[in-house]
Amino acid sequence: MTEKQKHIIHIIAGPTASGKSARALELAKQTGGVIINCDSMQIYDGLKTLTAQPPESDLRQAPHLLYSHLHPNDTCSAGTWREIVEPIIHELLEQGKPPIIVGGTGLYIKALTHGLSPMPDIPQKIRNAAVKKQEELGNPAFHEMLAKHDPIMAQRFHPFHTARLVRAWEVLQATGKSLSEWQKLPLLSPPDNWEFDIEIIIPERPVQHQRCNDRFLWMMDNGILEEVEQFNQLIENGDIRGNVALVKALGYRPLLSYIKGEMSKNEAIEQSQARTRQYAKQQVTWFRNQI
Repeated sequence: MTEKQKHIIHIIAGPTASGKSARALELAKQTGGVIINCDSMQIYDGLKTLTAQPPESDLRQAPHLLYSHLHPNDTCSAGTWREIVEPIIHELLEQGKPPIIVGGTGLYIKALTHGLSPMPDIPQKIRNAAVKKQEELGNPAFHEMLAKHDPIMAQRFHPFHTARLVRAWEVLQATGKSLSEWQKLPLLSPPDNWEFDIEIIIPERPVQHQRCNDRFLWMMDNGILEEVEQFNQLIENGDIRGNVALVKALGYRPLLSYIKGEMSKNEAIEQSQARTRQYAKQQVTWFRNQI
């Protein structure tokens, strides 16, 4: 193997319900490749059907990695995902197995293909303390506290961007420097001999909308109500924190409102479908502008 030899990393991206997973499975069977998840919700365990993780029938046809990989209480940023995925890509390339990155989280893809600013390792103790502080204070007060110590980062984030606020606070506590200072440093780029073959799937808007609607109805017939109810029970029992990323999964809050008798089933479905369509539109805009 020479230094000049190029290694192809396949990336299949696009909005939710666009057919990415089916295309990735097709490519994996053609090439003997391994599918690697690049979705910020599917990386967590706990709501497999609601987050549209591949069904067992797909998992049997090709290797799938980084699905249900983290506990819901864990936090995963673009940088965290990149730290996890890069060693996996290296290992697959050494084995001669094509990596196939699939997902709709554009920031994760950009972190891999373009690089990220170098970031320090944050001790778990400090991370836990930052999360605990946010939970104790609540978002507005936590945002206000960050503003007193790091006004630059506080100004960038909405008071309810919980994960970003916690990240800014933990970096400040661990290093004594603002996250903005770290972000000014030169990017850590991927290896020179990695070549990214990027395929973006964007269906026509009416087709996309119909797929979003149909998939949610399929989910309703395949256990997402029970899934949401069980997940909420874990939160109420204290096993999972109430502000974890998964509570923002498309459809979670409307379905929970239906379960609690706060809205009708049809209202919950319609709200979930509308939010899914809106999110898909946002993803399309991002991919067209960024990649």
